[in-house]
Amino acid sequence: MALSLDRYHGAGNAFLVASADLSVPWSTFAVENCEREGVDGVLVLDARDGDPPRVEMALYQPDGGTAEMCGNGARCVAAWTADRLGLDAGTEILIETPAGVRPAIVGEDEAEIGMGRIRFDPESVPLAREEPLIAEEIEGYEVTAVNTGVPHAVVFVEDVNAVDLETMAPPIRHGDVFPEGANVTLAAGRGSEFDQRTFERGVEGETLACGTGAVAVLAAAQRLGLSDETRATVSPPGGDLVVTVDEGGEATLRGPVAFDGRVECPVPGAGTAVE
Repeated sequence: MALSLDRYHGAGNAFLVASADLSVPWSTFAVENCEREGVDGVLVLDARDGDPPRVEMALYQPDGGTAEMCGNGARCVAAWTADRLGLDAGTEILIETPAGVRPAIVGEDEAEIGMGRIRFDPESVPLAREEPLIAEEIEGYEVTAVNTGVPHAVVFVEDVNAVDLETMAPPIRHGDVFPEGANVTLAAGRGSEFDQRTFERGVEGETLACGTGAVAVLAAAQRLGLSDETRATVSPPGGDLVVTVDEGGEATLRGPVAFDGRVECPVPGAGTAVE
């Protein structure tokens, strides 16, 4: 059996999108299809029309695990839901994620999502300690830990491209201080803008963009006194993302999103093709 699934991407973050009414072993499906299709995860969605429309989101990662939140993935969810329900541009959509309900608005070739309140406290990150982790040395790098829906270990450097991310990130990602692991995000400031690279937990490698990581960059920069802006452009390799983190710690993420065609994906242990 094979599934014909939509493929969406947000600033280079690519996802297969499926309806939750399909009976599929999604963890195994993600393991077998993410690398083959060159995507960063499988979004399994249950969209419901209403006032406002709502959609339940589950994200299965290439290692077969799940993630509580994904900023670029959620923006793809919003675009898919608007397409599937025939919603007008500017309609608010509520996305139900394991990290909480997130409001989203789809525009012309872009989407914006509310990312909720960022957290530095040890219980929320989480950390295996009782104090926040702010610019402390781990594996030779100054790390700041923040939860923007998922945990991030943010490291500010002079040049993000001068660091061998695939080598430096895993020891931090698996560090004892992170009992549930962490994404590792590099950032370099350019005035009110930042360059970004992220090694994603669950993908176990670098992705072209990471929305929760982009939010983590501005939040950490504010916490460290590296920026007094509430709005910044954060640029991972896949494109520019616009992040806001207000004085109360509430964040939004805006950036490009696009339908990228349909793909045929085999279902583990099955035989007949379905749509």
